[in-house]
Amino acid sequence: MTSEPSSPHHLVAITGSSGLLGSALSQALRARGDEVIHLVRRAPSQDVPDGVREVRWDPAQGLSDPGALEGVTAAVNLAGAGLGDRRWTDRYKEMLVHSRITTTTMLCQALLTLPHRPRLLSGSAIGVYGSRGDAVLTEQSSLGEGFVADLARDWEHATWAAEEGGLPVAHLRTGIVLSRSGGALARLLPLVRFGLAGPMGDGTQFWSWISLPDHVAAMLWLLDHPDVTGPVNLTAPEPERQRAVVEALASVLHRPSLVPAPTIALRLALGEMAGEVLGSQRVLPTVLQEHGFEFSHPDLASAAAWVTSAEA
Repeated sequence: MTSEPSSPHHLVAITGSSGLLGSALSQALRARGDEVIHLVRRAPSQDVPDGVREVRWDPAQGLSDPGALEGVTAAVNLAGAGLGDRRWTDRYKEMLVHSRITTTTMLCQALLTLPHRPRLLSGSAIGVYGSRGDAVLTEQSSLGEGFVADLARDWEHATWAAEEGGLPVAHLRTGIVLSRSGGALARLLPLVRFGLAGPMGDGTQFWSWISLPDHVAAMLWLLDHPDVTGPVNLTAPEPERQRAVVEALASVLHRPSLVPAPTIALRLALGEMAGEVLGSQRVLPTVLQEHGFEFSHPDLASAAAWVTSAEA
C-alpha cells in the first residue's frame, strides 16, 4: 500500500476546467487549500473565486505567457469535445480527435519547459478497452477496437514526450460518471423520474460507473501519489448491467423502469454512438484498490442514493 503523503500544497493547472470533472476538481482542490490555474481559450477573467487564476492559451499555439505555469506542481488534462454532445459525423469525429490530441501535445510541451517535473493526470476513457461482453477488464487488459478505443489510445499516446521527459504521468481511464449536473446521467435521470427509462437494447451490457465525488477524490489521491503512473481505471469496484443501473435509480425515486429502448431505435437516434451505449465493459479499478484508495460509493445502492439526494 502506498504511504500517505504529508499534507501537500499544490498549484494545479487544469484544462477543461469548465466541464463537469474540471469544475468539481477545481472546487475540491481549493477546499483543501490548494491553488489552481484554469487554462482557458478566451480572455482571462478577473472575476474568479479565491485561489483561482485564469491563463489564456491556444491548444494549437500554446500559452499567451510562456512563464504562466511557473511554480505549477501538477497539471490535470480534461479538455476535449464531448462524445455525447452531437451525432458522430465525420467532421465531428475529427473534432473529437483534434480537441484531445492537440491539447494534450501542447500541454506536455509547456510542462517540459519548466525547470521541474510536475505531476500530470491526463484524460482517457474505459472505451479504450472496446466492447468486451462479460470479460473482466483491468489496467493490464489488452486494448480494444473501434473509434472510441482508437481515440482513447491515441489520447494516451499523446503524453509520450512528457513521459520520456521524466514527468510522472497517469492516464485517467474514466467510466460512466454518475452526476445529475452533467454527463450521461444528466440526460438519463429526467427519464427515470418520469418512469420512461428502462433497458437499452437487451440491458445486459455492463456499465462501469463511478460517482462524481469518488472520481474527484481519486484525482486528488493521484495528485498526492505521483508514484502511481500509467493507466488507472476510474470506476467503482462493482460494475453493473445497464438495466440494473436504471432499476437502482428508479427504485430510489420510487419509479418504474420498464420502458425499453430497442436497439434499432438507439441506432436510428444515435447513429454510430449507439455502439458505445450498447457496448459492454466490465472494468475494475485494480490500481486504485491495490494502492489503498477507498471509495465513498463502492456499490450501486449508495451511488444511486447520493445522485438522487439533495447533496448531489
